Amino acid sequence: MHPSPNPNPKPTLHPTIRHITFDCTGEPYELACFWAEFLGHAVSDIDKPGDDEVLVELPDGAPGLLFVRVEEAKTTKNRIHFDMGPTGRTRAEEVERAVSLGAHVLTDRTLPNGRGWVVMADPEGNEFCIERGELG
Repeated sequence: MHPSPNPNPKPTLHPTIRHITFDCTGEPYELACFWAEFLGHAVSDIDKPGDDEVLVELPDGAPGLLFVRVEEAKTTKNRIHFDMGPTGRTRAEEVERAVSLGAHVLTDRTLPNGRGWVVMADPEGNEFCIERGELG
């Protein structure tokens, strides 16, 4: 037996993720430019070098990436990170491209069967992973 419907239901309200925020001890604009170039999106038109907060705008209502200047340095491993899936490139090509933009490899966890991922860090040390894409 199903419970009887509430004759006066209240709408359930949930928050919306507006931004994913990165703390920066360096220049937020420079780190935003790294991610904008890597992801193929734009830094907000209102942001400029020297700003304490810089936004990379993502399409289709996706949360933007917000880079905020802080004084304290990163001291431990990230508790949350991006897992990237290459599009039109192999994992190795995507890793090479990320390195050319200023990232560095932390750990290569690629398995002999091609599965796995490469753990990387952006110029501020924020970790992200590049998984195998459709091209390998």
